[in-house]
Amino acid sequence: MGGFFGAVSKKDCVFDLFFGIDYHSHLGTRRGGMVVLNEKGFNRSIHNIENAPFRTKFEKDVLDMKGNMGIGCISDYEPQPLLVRSHHGTYAITTVGKINNTKEIVDELFKNGFSHFLEMSGGDINPTELVASIINQKENLIDGLKYVQELVDGSITLLLLNEKGIYVSRDKYGRTPASIGYKEDGDYCVTFESFAYLNLGYKPYKELGPGEICIISKDEGVKTLVAPGNKMRICTFLWVYYGYPSSSYEGLSVEKMRNSCGKYMARRNTVRPDCVAGVPDSGMAHAIGYANESGIPFARPFIKYTPTWPRSFMPTMQEKRNLIAKMKLIPVHDLIEGKRLMLIDDSIVRGTQMRETTEFLYKSGAKEVHIRSACPPLVYGCKYLNFSRSKSEMELITRKTILKLEGNTNPETLKEYTNPDSNKYKTMVEEIGKELHFTSLQFNRLDDLKKACEIDEDKLCTYCWDGKE
Repeated sequence: MGGFFGAVSKKDCVFDLFFGIDYHSHLGTRRGGMVVLNEKGFNRSIHNIENAPFRTKFEKDVLDMKGNMGIGCISDYEPQPLLVRSHHGTYAITTVGKINNTKEIVDELFKNGFSHFLEMSGGDINPTELVASIINQKENLIDGLKYVQELVDGSITLLLLNEKGIYVSRDKYGRTPASIGYKEDGDYCVTFESFAYLNLGYKPYKELGPGEICIISKDEGVKTLVAPGNKMRICTFLWVYYGYPSSSYEGLSVEKMRNSCGKYMARRNTVRPDCVAGVPDSGMAHAIGYANESGIPFARPFIKYTPTWPRSFMPTMQEKRNLIAKMKLIPVHDLIEGKRLMLIDDSIVRGTQMRETTEFLYKSGAKEVHIRSACPPLVYGCKYLNFSRSKSEMELITRKTILKLEGNTNPETLKEYTNPDSNKYKTMVEEIGKELHFTSLQFNRLDDLKKACEIDEDKLCTYCWDGKE
């Protein structure tokens, strides 16, 4: 995943840019970058943030940066923003999304005379560089930005900065957000997370629609260059997990949606534990909603240690991520020993962390550990965002379980396991619960999840749960 922030000001924009980007640190773990433009040209800085947070790495850089316009990002993978020189002039660009047809696009570019790409350390092509190459196939920037949305199989939302302003292009089906804020003095910002501008003095101006392209400039403010499309498929997982609690997408706040998820799960409650707890951080609001609806007390039987363990300290290797996730949680034995606990997490992907947490609670004296997932079983790997670091869908606990039960995971077989009213679904859930040593296990239903979103369900992407595009 990743996030971005851009600012256009009649004064210096570096302060707003720095803190606006920093507010996206929960979305990425590997790279941070920012670039500003002034009368002398571009000034860019990129740092690795795997072992230190964005603010620490960039606090010296911002002292030397000056400019009226700038963009930046927190990136979970590639270094960016990139500086590109082409027949469109020199510009900076940053992207969020996923490209599934990289090979096909690269082959086509080579066929059309494109000479080379710079490989990153892992041998991959930087997706942001690839997007810039697509843009440069067209005679003007607007056609180039539209061409990206036509050509990319997946999802790309981007910011592009040149002397005219900041171009913002939301992905074709609006799977990821892009919001614009403004100040009374005529300053503007554009952001992935809508909350990122609130403490900087901005007010909401607009959310871009799917496929919409705008330019933000010092003199003319916000101008729409390409009108939004009619079809939206915003990622439902933004509310469930990715989004910061104070953010909103399509008018619905993350915290409210998570509370509603908990409420709907509680209405299907089958056990009466001593307390309900959320797995920090994203499970907390789901658990509060569950507790409020059910009347079961909310408690915190373990606490997440945050002073030196923010999310940006998470390493890229999954094994080390699992270990550090475990190290972050500190038990409160008085609230564990002899208790029947219910834990609510945003999701269960591989199940490794939840199994280790459950075993840890049993060793600490818990009598029962009931697990609830705020979203349905993840049966399909996300095609549109870098949701998981899984190299294969077979790393999903659901896929492993279905293969064990059926001997195959063909499309028709998988479809049967996405129906929460089917016997096969119930068998799968029971098997997962046994495998991970839970006292009981229930997943939120997709129909309840959609109700919690409070927007037209046709606008929601639910592919990872039901395989429907």
